[in-house]
Amino acid sequence: MKQMLKVIVSVMSIFITDGINAEVERRPNILFFFADDWGRYASIYADRNNPSLNDIISTPNIDRIGREGVVFDNAFVPVASCNPCRASLATGRYFWNCGTGAFLNGKASNWEGYDNPMHSLPKFGDLIRESGYYAQKSRKTFAFTPSSRPNSARSLKKVGYERYGLYVGSAKNKSERKTRQETIVKNCRQEIRQVLADRSKEQPFFFVFGSINAHRPYTPDSGKDLWGIEPDSLKGLLPKFLPDAHDIRRDFSDYLGEVLALDLMLGAMIDELTSTGELDNTVVILSGDHGIPGVPRGKTNCYDLATRVPLMVRWPERIPFGRRIEDFVSIMDIGPTLLELSGVNVPVSMDGRSFLQQLTSKERGWIDPERDSVIIGRELHFHNARPGNMPYPMRAVRTKDYLYIRNFKPERWPMGDPFEAAELTRADDLYKMGLSTKPAYRDLDGSLTKAWLMSQHEKTDDNALFKLTMHPRASEELYDLKKDPNQLLNLAAVPELRTTLKTLRSHVDQVMNKTSDPRLKDAFDQLPWVDSTKP
Repeated sequence: MKQMLKVIVSVMSIFITDGINAEVERRPNILFFFADDWGRYASIYADRNNPSLNDIISTPNIDRIGREGVVFDNAFVPVASCNPCRASLATGRYFWNCGTGAFLNGKASNWEGYDNPMHSLPKFGDLIRESGYYAQKSRKTFAFTPSSRPNSARSLKKVGYERYGLYVGSAKNKSERKTRQETIVKNCRQEIRQVLADRSKEQPFFFVFGSINAHRPYTPDSGKDLWGIEPDSLKGLLPKFLPDAHDIRRDFSDYLGEVLALDLMLGAMIDELTSTGELDNTVVILSGDHGIPGVPRGKTNCYDLATRVPLMVRWPERIPFGRRIEDFVSIMDIGPTLLELSGVNVPVSMDGRSFLQQLTSKERGWIDPERDSVIIGRELHFHNARPGNMPYPMRAVRTKDYLYIRNFKPERWPMGDPFEAAELTRADDLYKMGLSTKPAYRDLDGSLTKAWLMSQHEKTDDNALFKLTMHPRASEELYDLKKDPNQLLNLAAVPELRTTLKTLRSHVDQVMNKTSDPRLKDAFDQLPWVDSTKP
């Protein structure tokens, strides 16, 4: 009898072990398409009840991921600046606890003798690799160590890449333009081909592709010339805190052209995965690190134009298709989600929370009532935007109904000091002038929009918008998003909203205290983050 029981247990163990191994073998591939400076722009976000710039573009490949998967309507970055956002993504931590990762250009030399958390914090990409995935990345991504490339990689041609608009837009004629476009499409397909060739047989891959083409600079009028986006078709659709001027519409047209380029590049990768039979076994996740650059209230701020980003995920095996989710998620939640999806334990050091439940649920709309807000912040963007290299510290909370922002140093200029701002006139080449961030307002990337605003800010109507977006701000801001979706009217001093203000302020304080935010002691104004003795 005992011998028979041993046989039964042994057989059951074999079945269980085989089942576990089969489950491991069935782990999906992961393609993370993470684009630089890609805000919430895709035709799938168009809303016929609320006309927007999304009405102007058609992004069939991006839309496909959303239609055949899930679209998150309330996805936000924890900070609207490249390096801090990517540090937060990589570690699953609020950016302010990422050491050198907390700033755009954190100086490693300043950290000698200090503990730099960015070195020691676990990175979710490393954990996925260590669990058996073949991990690779291309272009501008985030911190993790890729897998070693096997010898077979040497036989493949090295993948080349140029920014779409700058590369294709500088072609001498239509024939050369077509050739350059085809080159980019081939390169994107080869990115996938190379990953598939390099991995071991049956090994799942984790591949992060970080396009940089939506990051400035752009080829002037490439939106119109390459994609047929007429600037004046954007009339009436710009954010209300910007003058609805032709030159600003030109600038947005070029940016939207780069979004269409993202769609083209994604489509090439989808085609390659389809042709190899790998698409349906691949989790495809799309997002960006913050909103449009070079535009007031865009990149580097805590307003929606800066912080609200696209997020779509497709995986037919486990994600019910065609759903839109209203739960609030942060980009730093992506790491814990992919870890859980891959069967890897989520480190306790991570502040982010997995949204796998939202992915695999059959429900739509609001699934988890507790996912009702996100915390956002900012410290230093451009290193010498202010005298003494001082940051512009902000912390904010975004809910369904309100945006609350606390500006810790309201005496400082939010977009950088004016310094010796050049006087620009309409006779100047504004596009060329706008390419440089050096003269003034250095936390605002150089752009045609920036140059136009600087050339017109003495005019009465435009001056009001210039002051609203560029001049020092109140210590607290509160916006009613239902009545004021463009966040134009600060209600922080309205007596009737005193309770709301206090509640939201308390929420920000609680998170800062719970995470030991260095800003509580003004540590970000000192070494090792800032060496104020240097220009």
